[in-house]
Amino acid sequence: MSKIFTSLGLMSGTSMDGVDVSVIKSDGGNNFEIILNEYHEFDQNLQQKLIKLRDEIFTYKDVEDKFKKISEIERNFTLFNSKLINSLIEKKSLVIDLIGFHGQTILHLPDEKISKQIGDANLLSQLTKIKVVNKFRQNDLDHGGQGAPLTPIFHFLISGILNSKYNLDFPIAIMNIGGITNLTQVKSYDSENKDLYAYDIAPGSCLIDEWVRKNSKKKFDLNGDLAFRGKIDELILNQVIDNFEIKEIKKSLDIKNFDISFARGLSLEDGCSTITKYTAYLISEGIKKINKMNEIDISNLCLCGGGRKNKTLIKFIKEYLFEKKLILRNIDDYGFEGDFIESQAFAYLAIRSFLGLPISYPNTTRVSLPVTGGEIKKNY
Repeated sequence: MSKIFTSLGLMSGTSMDGVDVSVIKSDGGNNFEIILNEYHEFDQNLQQKLIKLRDEIFTYKDVEDKFKKISEIERNFTLFNSKLINSLIEKKSLVIDLIGFHGQTILHLPDEKISKQIGDANLLSQLTKIKVVNKFRQNDLDHGGQGAPLTPIFHFLISGILNSKYNLDFPIAIMNIGGITNLTQVKSYDSENKDLYAYDIAPGSCLIDEWVRKNSKKKFDLNGDLAFRGKIDELILNQVIDNFEIKEIKKSLDIKNFDISFARGLSLEDGCSTITKYTAYLISEGIKKINKMNEIDISNLCLCGGGRKNKTLIKFIKEYLFEKKLILRNIDDYGFEGDFIESQAFAYLAIRSFLGLPISYPNTTRVSLPVTGGEIKKNY
């Protein structure tokens, strides 16, 4: 019988609002159990420093030039994570084998084989007395991959559960609407993962979040209420749709691939509505493109990530896909917490990395062959 690990996954996404924490038990294969999920918000000072830092970093030279500043923020970020882990372990009397520490992305340049996530795994291991797995993306990049998306192998596991427990028919798609939208298609539950496809397809909440942050004191558009109250500027929307296209669906995306300058001059609500409709258009076009490319007609599409809660965004996506016989449902309807799929995924990827199992595949990141990922740090 294969060893069951208790693994803790940490995920802080592009919204930079806090850390999702999940504890799972798994053998890195099909054996899987969720122990707990929790969200911990950053203090305002740390969040503002993280956002400001990301907005200043565009090249690896920027990383080198701002080494001292990055190191200071990285230490504060790591201390934040260590305190919440130690508090959780004490409060819940947990025994943790591994920590999957994704870190906070500040730069992603796959064509240059660069992906920089801040987070000091050595310090985290020292402070928690637990083995830490980090740098999940680099081995994929070094073997010709895009370094993203990395959650598909975990989505593959979930698809098996959706099929066996809830009788969902293959092909099954799982779409994560985070800062960027990525979509996994599982054609069949093939043990060699030949029928597993994944892509970054469009922005997710990143443009909407940026607009709201820059034009109000809010951090995001709760439930899509601002967009619902606003009026879409059809002229601006049609112009931006005509002038911008995601040409290469096989490339990973970064929030710096997009900007919101086209909405300049609009009111908070009207800008939010127009940007939300534009985001929905790009997501729906991405779905259509990859369905056509892989000759897959998805009927079951499960939504996860914070963007699934934006009712206006989901309404617009459904309108753009109205002719498709798609069943769009939140993954929460099937017993999963949609906010924590990525933190669970990195707990799972930590186990697979520790065991030397592949975490990315040619059809998920365009890597040359299936490769394992994270680096293991033990510092106690």
